[in-house]
Amino acid sequence: MPTYTAPLRDMRFVLTELAGTDRLRALPGCEEIGPDLVDPVLEEAAKFCAEVLLPLNRSGDEEGCTLENGVVRTPQGFPEAYRAFREAGWTSLGADPDYGGQGLPKSVGMLVEEMICSANLSFGMYPGLSHGAYMAISKHGTPEQKSLYLPKLTSGEWSGTMCLTEPHCGTDLGLIRTRAVPADDGSHRITGTKIFISAGEHDLTDNIIHLVLAKLPDAPPGTRGISLFVVPKFLPTEDGRPGPRNAVTCTGLEHKMGIKASSTCAMAFDEAKGWLVGRPHKGLSAMFTMMNEARLGVGVQGLGIAEIAYQNAVSYARERIQGRGLQGTQAPEKAADPILVHPDVRRMLLTMRAMTEGCRALSALAALEHDVSVRHPDAAVRQQADDFVQLMTPIIKAVFTDTGWDAATLGMQVWGGHGYVRDNGMEQFARDARITQIYEGTNGIQALDLVGRKLGAHGGRYLRSFFHPVLAFIEAQQDVAAMEEFILPLAKAFGRLQQVTGEVAQRGLKNPFEAGAAATDYLRLFGLTAMAFAWARMAEIALEKDDAFYRAKLATARFFMQRILPETSSLSAKVLAGGESLRAFEDAAF
Repeated sequence: MPTYTAPLRDMRFVLTELAGTDRLRALPGCEEIGPDLVDPVLEEAAKFCAEVLLPLNRSGDEEGCTLENGVVRTPQGFPEAYRAFREAGWTSLGADPDYGGQGLPKSVGMLVEEMICSANLSFGMYPGLSHGAYMAISKHGTPEQKSLYLPKLTSGEWSGTMCLTEPHCGTDLGLIRTRAVPADDGSHRITGTKIFISAGEHDLTDNIIHLVLAKLPDAPPGTRGISLFVVPKFLPTEDGRPGPRNAVTCTGLEHKMGIKASSTCAMAFDEAKGWLVGRPHKGLSAMFTMMNEARLGVGVQGLGIAEIAYQNAVSYARERIQGRGLQGTQAPEKAADPILVHPDVRRMLLTMRAMTEGCRALSALAALEHDVSVRHPDAAVRQQADDFVQLMTPIIKAVFTDTGWDAATLGMQVWGGHGYVRDNGMEQFARDARITQIYEGTNGIQALDLVGRKLGAHGGRYLRSFFHPVLAFIEAQQDVAAMEEFILPLAKAFGRLQQVTGEVAQRGLKNPFEAGAAATDYLRLFGLTAMAFAWARMAEIALEKDDAFYRAKLATARFFMQRILPETSSLSAKVLAGGESLRAFEDAAF
């Protein structure tokens, strides 16, 4: 069975040294954030993930969820693990103290999320969806909705879902057919079918709170006519307990490639009772609160898979002996050398490591800006931080999940034939990771979001939240001799990004097809440049220290700059090539 040890040393590094707890402690509600508070939280989370969640990962994958008469049963051990998870307070970690939460910042919560995703991605789906529902209701719900639902979501007694997709439409939500008819009591009757609903039905909580997109009778066409409704599985009584069953039914359970212990349901709403969240016909903007949280969360899922795949690949490479090192025998006392000595194995492991640690660093920077965007007293500072989060959200979702998939498959490759067979657990990482590139908007959709929405938003304001700090960092470090090997590659990649950004914007204004043709390559170019910025900042810190951890950090930074970042050159060339070769190919020839 795979093993997992939370990378606490690296987590502390990105939190306290890279992102910096000084800026975090300056925020209201974060004054006590420091090692004395954070370290015990991370250590307990690591212990829970290793001792409770990891042992259920393989068995949950083998057993899966079952559906009988509309009731979904999660795999053996999951209800008990969830109860322990809830009772230990993990569901309340980042929630508002006014609703029973612990009020810890995103900067801490994101690290705990990563551990959960490494140990048991399927399990992490259940509280992850609840957190998104909590955020949507807390931002857009009425005072009554907040007082009713938020304490229960915080405690984990109730869970949440997001119900968007329908059988005939996925990303194009303007095509949804689910309808909401006003009732005399101020509620609405929701009728329609939703599919691919993660945690839509299960046996972990007393109630499930569905956030459902539907259209009112007077709805204008397209996305301008979408409203958001809260539809509980059980209608709450006056004292806040689950009451009569609502007209919400799980009609099917998807049999998936991976995350098999996560229930993915088809849900039927047959004049179910629901209540409007936010304003009529403005449901999509309200749902985006939940979707953006989910997209960041899915990015962390990719990071979590990358970390556990790397750990188990390294462990195997140390133990498996085969052949002799090209530079001579390395383990003369053994019949052969460990495969760790072979250049191609080292290439794969260092690629996994550099991308995984780069993703963790970038997530820490984004999490800090997220905390600033919701906690800082100055509206202008909040706006600037939010600009960075908005810009990075599609990049984090796409690049991190691509990294998870790449790391999972590289990990299998390190294991060779033993990675392909089920017994050793490596193939599960690949199967679980694959969905992360698809749901919450495919990675192609993330690229279109970046190019079509984020680049031109507010006159390029989002871009400035990244471009200005990177340029300032390069200028401040360009004459520091020890930083030259990190600053020059960063500066070249950043120059390519600036050039390509202008070209994509110009071409896209003339022909949207050109922007779409460039989008995926442009997003990866942007993501690798952002990661290079994080790596250069980590190198600056590590140069001032001298122990094994910082030496390894510098060595990994060098590998990233020399062996991964040059990919930005080919990405730039592909973007600048334009979309003619895509457009000119005749449809009938496919």
